Amino acid sequence: MTNFKILWNPWRFEYVKTTVKPREKCVLCELPKHDDKESLIIYRGKHSYIALNAYPYNSGHVMIIPYRHVPSIEDLSSEELTEITDLIVKSIKAIRKAFNPDGFNVGMNIGRAAGAGIDDHVHVHVVPRWVGDANFMAIISSTKNLPISLDETYRLLRDAWKKLFNSEEALDH
Repeated sequence: MTNFKILWNPWRFEYVKTTVKPREKCVLCELPKHDDKESLIIYRGKHSYIALNAYPYNSGHVMIIPYRHVPSIEDLSSEELTEITDLIVKSIKAIRKAFNPDGFNVGMNIGRAAGAGIDDHVHVHVVPRWVGDANFMAIISSTKNLPISLDETYRLLRDAWKKLFNSEEALDH
């Protein structure tokens, strides 16, 4: 077992206990109020929707977002959780069809301390991964290489969704 040294820095507690000022509007609540293409919404369900991440880790990175503004998964109803789980599976199928990735990262960051960029509206990330997608560019120059535009990614994923799930009526909002 490794012996860890402890660095006591009690002055950091002032930073840790402060809260971030709430935003005037939640971007995840605002997206469904706009056109699907403008908001990069792939699919609208009864309780949640799927949208491309506008700042993706990889091409094809989507988020499953409940319409209801709640900060954590335990605040969601059984119906919301069931639909979100179904949409995770369907997202993986659509991304596989459109991009043929080698694997996926699926997860949530609940709370600011866990890395949530939007910590007051829970959402699930589905990130396609390819062997070798984390290369020297990210390490040396803090630069992520994305080989396809958001518009083209949107088109490919919507097309894959339509072919797989034959749900044209649910797409056009």
